[in-house]
Amino acid sequence: VQLVESGGGLVQPGGSLRLSCAASGFTFSDYAMNWFRQRPGKERELVAAITNTGGNTNYANAVKGRFTISRDNAENTVYLQMNSLKPEDTAVYYCRAILTSGSRINYYWGQGTQVTVSS
Repeated sequence: VQLVESGGGLVQPGGSLRLSCAASGFTFSDYAMNWFRQRPGKERELVAAITNTGGNTNYANAVKGRFTISRDNAENTVYLQMNSLKPEDTAVYYCRAILTSGSRINYYWGQGTQVTVSS
């Protein structure tokens, strides 16, 4: 099982980045997908979530209206489009795959990609 994030980097405030998370080794279309971030000195927090079909999405209030999560089940990839970036968006961004079945929860994490918003 692998989740490999890419697309991070250094961007100026107001800029945009698109993160990708490529999945392999499991049935991607069965899993809901999340993007988390961990800012310096802070706990990891949920940024965005999308159901396995892509039919429903949810966002943290801090990113609502600026970030968009999407997925391509044919390509086993989930994306996070980040617009109007702010310095406080600086963090390591992680994708997570999660499947709940009754009382069982199965999840996988990626290794993270650094996003730095700075002038």
